[in-house]
Amino acid sequence: MAGIDAASGYDRMKELKEFDESKIGVKGLSDSGITSIPRFFVHPPEALSDLKSSSTCASIPVIDLSGVNSAAHRRKIVEQVKEAATTWGFFQVINHGAPVPELEETINAIKAFHEQPHEVKSKYYKRDEGQGVMYASNNDLYRANAAAWHDSLQAWTAPTPPKAEDIPEVCRKEMVAWDKLATEVAETVMELLSQGLGLEAGKLKELKCSNSRAFVGHCYPYCPQPDLTVGITSHTDPGVVTVLLQNHVPGLQVKHGDEWVNVNPVPGGLIINVGDFLQILSNGEYKSVQHRVLANSYRKARISIVMFFNIEKGKDCYYGPLPELLSLEKPAIYGKFTMQEYLENFYCKGLDSKSMIEKITIQN
Repeated sequence: MAGIDAASGYDRMKELKEFDESKIGVKGLSDSGITSIPRFFVHPPEALSDLKSSSTCASIPVIDLSGVNSAAHRRKIVEQVKEAATTWGFFQVINHGAPVPELEETINAIKAFHEQPHEVKSKYYKRDEGQGVMYASNNDLYRANAAAWHDSLQAWTAPTPPKAEDIPEVCRKEMVAWDKLATEVAETVMELLSQGLGLEAGKLKELKCSNSRAFVGHCYPYCPQPDLTVGITSHTDPGVVTVLLQNHVPGLQVKHGDEWVNVNPVPGGLIINVGDFLQILSNGEYKSVQHRVLANSYRKARISIVMFFNIEKGKDCYYGPLPELLSLEKPAIYGKFTMQEYLENFYCKGLDSKSMIEKITIQN
């Protein structure tokens, strides 16, 4: 947390503000040739003790969607998606319908944004979460116990898309195209997830689960002391479903049981993960699991593009497990909540907490 260390005279808040107001981000720090990272990026030893993957698992499940519209293959794909969402909370999809050249164009465009000169990028640097277009380092910079080694370009693309002129020109066309492509993939996956719960394929779409969308283009530049910090702190995603596109530089890890598993990039693949909201809607059938990104020890930047899908917030609506999934044998394990409570919970804490699910879990 922010404050002055009386013993050393270190003023953490002062350093945080100086870094934030410089608008150079960690990419600027990395490009400057520093050999040691600022103190506010250093995580306590107990948080860094398990950074190396200890898992014997190769990686998360990979599911081929090429037969998704064939009655003969769809049942098997539904079972694979259900199994992955239940046991892992994460899976990769291939042959998903999004053209591979467009995936590469999207990655290259976000890389190009982050590689622009400071005076160009800094025009977009701000802290205005929840709307418009925003470039910043660490959304939770002032809320987290320690900062993480990444910068992000964000745009809230639905229900109110940004004005075209507000999106940086270097990646404007690609961002708009990716919003459409990623939504098509997410809606296909949501159909499979719905069927995996024994519901109609269109149930999650009917609930407007793809009507609220956020695009985030992360850059994880080279870190000179990767054993002292992280790329992104361990967290779960708050929404319904997340679609992630990444370049060839590794770093993503998923918690599976008591182990951290490396998620190796699959050419042309997209990573899908269950968010907290879907865990709640499914009454705990599908799992929203902890994941993190290691600080980048490679000279090339890791680029990842994340699309967060969530329910469009309804005024005074209450949310909780879907009634169709409840019975005397399977009562609700989560209480109901409003979208306002949900959003307040997300924006009042650092990333490394799953407190919404904890708050609404019904204690037997």
